[in-house]
Amino acid sequence: MSSHNIDLGQVGIWAGELDRYPAAVVREAVAAVEDLGYPALWFPETTGREAMAQAAWLLSATRRAVIATGTAAIYARDAVSTAAAQRTLDEAFPGRFLLGLGVSHPALVTDVRGHRFGPPPATMRAYLDAMDAAPFGPPSFRQAPPRLLAALGPKMLTLAGERASGAHPLGMPVEHTRQARELLGPQATLAVTQLVVLDPSRSRSADLARAHAAAALPNRLAPLRALGYDHPESLDDRLVEALVATGGTDDIARRVRDHLDAGADHVSLHVLTSTPDHPPLQQWSRLAAHLQ
Repeated sequence: MSSHNIDLGQVGIWAGELDRYPAAVVREAVAAVEDLGYPALWFPETTGREAMAQAAWLLSATRRAVIATGTAAIYARDAVSTAAAQRTLDEAFPGRFLLGLGVSHPALVTDVRGHRFGPPPATMRAYLDAMDAAPFGPPSFRQAPPRLLAALGPKMLTLAGERASGAHPLGMPVEHTRQARELLGPQATLAVTQLVVLDPSRSRSADLARAHAAAALPNRLAPLRALGYDHPESLDDRLVEALVATGGTDDIARRVRDHLDAGADHVSLHVLTSTPDHPPLQQWSRLAAHLQ
């Protein structure tokens, strides 16, 4: 994908456990991602480090990789602050910062941040309006840098096509990628994240895959039903396999190709392990050798 001079390439890394690592390990992990040839590194924002400060740190610790928020929570900062931060990072690191925005989860918004959780599409639309009207930014600011929306349902995907550079669905089946491309249209960027257990032993990977599929379910029930998974809460083997790619490097490469063939521009890999406090450097390396 190339949008406003940002090139994600086809395959990147989603560092979903980055907030678990101490600073020295974060530096080791991001250096490894870049040295392995991955063109993009994504990271989430939940209850760990603040997304914009972390993005600046990761951009400073790398030389050429795109650093993408996946996704920055709109309830964590007002829209004017987000716009100013995005413009600042774009000025300091041209073509290397990609802002992904999301509404987060109701419990995080209400219980942790103390805000009222509003209707997601309407709240996001108002937030984008305020970002676009924001007066702050560097003196050289001319054109708004690209932004993606974390989008699963049709309303948010449609909004992503209308008001952003595209969408970033996380942890959905290939059928969803196909549907998302249809809703976004041909020009928008579609960057999906695929959950991965890299282990040729199906028996060893099955429990880990099921546990992470279960954790991903709550905010995916409606879109999964729309895709034909009639009882997603039962988490049958077909759904687990659709949500989490397991097996060896050939199996993971096949799933990446399936997403690309279904309309994705970019696939970031969230490698799941039984030791989430340690970066999966070996798995990243094996996948890089096969996918780069």
